[in-house]
Amino acid sequence: MENKTFNADMLNLEGLKVSPDASIPVFTFLLLTYIFIMVSNISLIILISLEKSLHQPMYLLFCNMIVNDVFEATAIIPPLLSQVFVPITDRYIHYVNCVIQAFLAHFHLGAAQTVLMIMAFDRYVAICKPLSYSTIMTNRMVVKLSVSAWIVPVVMVSILLGLSIRLSRCRQVIFNPFCDNASLFKLSCESVLINQIYGIGYTVVILGSSLGSITLTYVKIAAVCLSRKKKVLNSRALQTCASHLTLYFVMLVLGMVMVALHRFPDLSEQQKIASIVLHVIPPALDPVIYGVQIQMVRQKLFSYLRVLRRKHVK
Repeated sequence: MENKTFNADMLNLEGLKVSPDASIPVFTFLLLTYIFIMVSNISLIILISLEKSLHQPMYLLFCNMIVNDVFEATAIIPPLLSQVFVPITDRYIHYVNCVIQAFLAHFHLGAAQTVLMIMAFDRYVAICKPLSYSTIMTNRMVVKLSVSAWIVPVVMVSILLGLSIRLSRCRQVIFNPFCDNASLFKLSCESVLINQIYGIGYTVVILGSSLGSITLTYVKIAAVCLSRKKKVLNSRALQTCASHLTLYFVMLVLGMVMVALHRFPDLSEQQKIASIVLHVIPPALDPVIYGVQIQMVRQKLFSYLRVLRRKHVK
């Protein structure tokens, strides 16, 4: 009876393939990356929370991205760290934990797109309708945008995984560094056509809506900047837009690389590395790109560092 329960609920997770010689460097890299992600993102949240001058829609909306990055890094990196020194044959994960990890992995990617969309809307209003900005981007509007950015991926990812959970399982091996929807429905011997169709539809809807809305938004922003001859205002607008666009293109390029690698079965190991990079690098880059590039955040951050340094010297 115990063996049947074990076979039904425990899965063998292939995880990250690391040679004995590379175990320590890989573990060190992942650990330092995780520490940097947590420290940098949480520091930004504290900075924005404490500094009243940063209580603006642009920074409050960015907090959604920070929270999303923290949850994603915690869902992916610690499990990878725990696998580095464990033989592949001894790596197990409970089915429920696998589903939770898959949900968080897909939710992070979906929420990143929706958060970038609402941040683009904020930039559009600020640059194209500056006189109406305070009346449009009220606290209530910020809450509505934030809630919608979380609810949409929650609903869509819940359906995505619900279609996989309903399937019976005839396999036990997850051939991925971590659990995702594809690895879950591949455990079944039933037809997964509906899963594949919805998965493609979900990807098209999320990426299509984000790419379309952000492209349209920045075309309008560019038109406004070109039509007015105010170099100082245009420079400030382009500075904040550059941070936002950089975040978007980093995720877009990494996502396209991973999708392209899926087309080549012989590059399965490269695809696994790309999937890890997609979930690890953006959370590490987001606070650097957005926090350091935007002048107000940079000034406040440096001022706090100077204060801490003076206290340390004393």
